Amino acid sequence: MSFAEQLTRLQAFLDADELHEEALDYVAAHGFLTALSIGTEAVPEREWIDALFAEEPHYANDAQREEIEATLIQLKAHIARQLASDEEFELPCDLDLGDEPDDSDLRGWCIGFMEGVFMREEAWFETAEEEVSEMLLPIMVGSGLFDEQPEFADIASDANLMDDMIVQIPEALTALYLLQHAPDEKPAPALLKPRHH
Repeated sequence: MSFAEQLTRLQAFLDADELHEEALDYVAAHGFLTALSIGTEAVPEREWIDALFAEEPHYANDAQREEIEATLIQLKAHIARQLASDEEFELPCDLDLGDEPDDSDLRGWCIGFMEGVFMREEAWFETAEEEVSEMLLPIMVGSGLFDEQPEFADIASDANLMDDMIVQIPEALTALYLLQHAPDEKPAPALLKPRHH
């Protein structure tokens, strides 16, 4: 079975209604695995797989469990290769929160990413807290998890600023990856300043 076919089967499994309500769907799981691939502290496979599902899914049999878990591990490796390459990182959804941000795939992806950050939050911020915080900002804004904090509420109320930040997510991911894994190749600090139209 090709990787694309495996991903299709994984997506169908993760997007099914049978999973625990706190389990991550495919897009959120992609965000989650992206964060795990960027973070400097490795999270054991069993730990992150259990966290992704919130509780043990009802697999048809052991073969299905092995296939789903193996595909998740492969997807994580695939994401890590994408991040390490020179190509712009592609998200599995549009860079757009749409008219109903809470229902958008991008919000789900950003929430999944932040869930991945929370698994080892201290490790993310221990070396370059300010830079990491700045690079995470577009994803934090996209997630909507912080909207009750005044500075995030201000951004959320400005549609143009929101759009400006959201489109920077792929660049921010590459910058974060380089910062965490190749600190000598620091991206230019001007990367994430709001762009002027």
